[in-house]
Amino acid sequence: MRDHSDLQSMNERSLAQQSAVRKATFSPAEVKSLRPFSIWEISTFMFNVAADTLRKKLADDPSLPQGHTEEDGRQRWFSLDEINELRRRVRFRGKTLLPDRPKGRAMRVAVSNFKGGVGKTVVAQHLANAAALDGYRVLVIDFDPQATLTHSMGLVEVKEWNTVWGIMCRDLCREADRIAASYDDPDDCPYPASDELPEDVQSIGAQRFQDFIQKTCWPTIDIIPSCANAAFVEFASAQYRSVHKAWSFFGCVARYLDELPDDQYDLILFDCPPAIGYQSLNAAFAADILYIPSGPGYWEYDSTTSYLGQLGDAMADISEGFGDLAEDAGIALPKRFRDIRLLMTRFEAANPLHVAMMGAFQNVFGADVCRHPIEMTRAVEQSGRFQMSVYEQDYRMMTRDTWKRARQSFDRAYGEFKESLLAAWQDQPQPQRMREDA
Repeated sequence: MRDHSDLQSMNERSLAQQSAVRKATFSPAEVKSLRPFSIWEISTFMFNVAADTLRKKLADDPSLPQGHTEEDGRQRWFSLDEINELRRRVRFRGKTLLPDRPKGRAMRVAVSNFKGGVGKTVVAQHLANAAALDGYRVLVIDFDPQATLTHSMGLVEVKEWNTVWGIMCRDLCREADRIAASYDDPDDCPYPASDELPEDVQSIGAQRFQDFIQKTCWPTIDIIPSCANAAFVEFASAQYRSVHKAWSFFGCVARYLDELPDDQYDLILFDCPPAIGYQSLNAAFAADILYIPSGPGYWEYDSTTSYLGQLGDAMADISEGFGDLAEDAGIALPKRFRDIRLLMTRFEAANPLHVAMMGAFQNVFGADVCRHPIEMTRAVEQSGRFQMSVYEQDYRMMTRDTWKRARQSFDRAYGEFKESLLAAWQDQPQPQRMREDA
């Protein structure tokens, strides 16, 4: 017979070999870096000008970034930092190359569904990459213990206290002290203060809010990473709730993000786990927009239907059960999204079943379904297999038409995403900060 001690022993043996396994499979010694971009890519897909026009602009002003030329001398290549400098300094026909950025804090988008394999991480990664190439500053938050997004951003060694779990511990400590201080006599508070919480919670909770943010291989994308050990957050959070029953556990990430300076980022993207639990609820309550990817099959449709119902029920229960506690903690109930969108992934226009399922989604959800699905192409398949987005793949590694088709599919999806983002950003007032100390 075997019990938990066997699992712990197996874990210890595996941890001892973890570094060797990673070296053999992920090659962590090879630090992931972002490739350069050609004048053809920049002019065609980013600046929307003729390549010769861009070349003339560079020739007329030698102080502008000039990129580097490969040995054959036929093409110049630019880093993203150089591209962003061009965005700031160059105008074409008096028009700026900088993207629209309404006033206020960054917009927050949760990419969520509890069906595995529908492309949540692929969508979150590509939207983040597309936004960065569009000139936006992006923060991605990996809520998924599988940590695929974290790995795709070039991070391998992540400690669990630097994940959303750490944010939740920090929030519990802060909320415990705030609630205790709300009593005329703290001794009358029926809930523990931070110094009465478990020691591991206190030690993790002592971190500063910027400590959770890590750099990635993209100069304008930062990440709050995840790791396999962060799966423990679901179990730990249930324990913490039992210790402090007045803790509004679903508002941790929202309160954390309210501490960020308004101008630190333009877009914050959440990659959610395939489940409705403490982490996905935190993502939902922090998000302005809910983006729901779904594959083109019946089971994905069925799962998406169940996800909508269960998430709605969970949020309704929270709204009914927390009331004044949530308002005092800086969370407005009921939770309201500025937009909810459904995005079809792995779509094949020549497949009658996929076309029929797209029609079914549109019949049921109407205009909430994105017009432009993510098409299944060889480049898209490789993006999932090698944890490298279409934007990171060098078009010289395949036929240019194959790469271009995949890029255009994601560009169309991103363009529609940006429309929803800007509409929600401009048409609705920014939420007021609820706490002076945030």
